[in-house]
Amino acid sequence: METTPENHTANFPVLSILEKQKTDIQKLLYAGFGSRFVAYLIDLIVIWGINSIVTRPLLRLLNLENGKLWIDIFSATNITTSIVFFLYFILMTKYFKATLGKMILGLTVVSLKGGSLTNGQIIFRECIGRYISMAILGLPYLVVAFTKKHQGIHDLFSDTSVIKNKFKKLNDTLEHKTV
Repeated sequence: METTPENHTANFPVLSILEKQKTDIQKLLYAGFGSRFVAYLIDLIVIWGINSIVTRPLLRLLNLENGKLWIDIFSATNITTSIVFFLYFILMTKYFKATLGKMILGLTVVSLKGGSLTNGQIIFRECIGRYISMAILGLPYLVVAFTKKHQGIHDLFSDTSVIKNKFKKLNDTLEHKTV
């Protein structure tokens, strides 16, 4: 279907208005601190469930429940629950572009470079960035409330953000300036 000059000129004022208000509109398109925090709490409940149903009984069965290397922080329980935590975020983001918490709230992780998320972005965001954020008592997560595209430190490191699914098409239009 070919666009007529009338349709092109009819869309021009809308594109012009959207372009001028791009920053304000993007603050609405990207998921804010509240929805991302609720999604994270849901994810923590899912991870707790996985650890309660699979990891801890398996450690008990193998008699590794009280096993540790040097200090308690290197216990078998801490190591395996940490592995489950990071694998959950890495694998869910890689295969679904969202964790269960994000899916429930209608959110998706997107690359700000355009295109699909790369393995490097996923590893950096979900492993390195999340570890750094947690090591500083989760305070870097508060950055989400103050950045233009509601990015946390882990998003800034990996050039990603979290977008509301219902506005994904509008955001693509703003980013690529196509209708």
